[in-house]
Amino acid sequence: MSRIAKNPVIVPEGVEVTISGQDISVKGKLGELNLRLVDDISATFENEKITVTPRSQSRFARSMWGTSRSLINNMVEGVSQGFTKKLKIAGVGYRAAVQGSNIVLQLGFSHEIKYSIPQGITVVAPSQTDLEISGIDKKQVGQVAAEIIAFRPPEPYKGKGISHLGQRILRKEGKKK
Repeated sequence: MSRIAKNPVIVPEGVEVTISGQDISVKGKLGELNLRLVDDISATFENEKITVTPRSQSRFARSMWGTSRSLINNMVEGVSQGFTKKLKIAGVGYRAAVQGSNIVLQLGFSHEIKYSIPQGITVVAPSQTDLEISGIDKKQVGQVAAEIIAFRPPEPYKGKGISHLGQRILRKEGKKK
């Protein structure tokens, strides 16, 4: 039995939940998100709580039970509070700037990289070496952060590159003479 899925999702004030068949719609102060559940999972909304249950005891239904509950919880949390990822840029001459709907990255290449910000995501650059990515969809915020990090992941010798704020980079010793 799934320990995560047994717990109901508590819906805070100001969040509207609509369940019609397999479709779940969550609306809050920050926006609206929709999810279509797998046919083996059912969800009910009573007393400001969303309860997720499997329709059968098949292996697929049991594996999707906890996943569905986590997706619904992320939707409720996203429309009420939102999600934020903070990135740190380390390296001489490495910097980032937000220009309109693009992020302009200078990462030691011969050219600057322009990354267009997807709809529903806001990116702020409080300084030249910091980026804050925020939005209501946890998956989309993480995907944008991963795509930006992929331009120049942190390297183990000098620690140069883009990493999550507070991420510990395993450093290696350089070549000895």
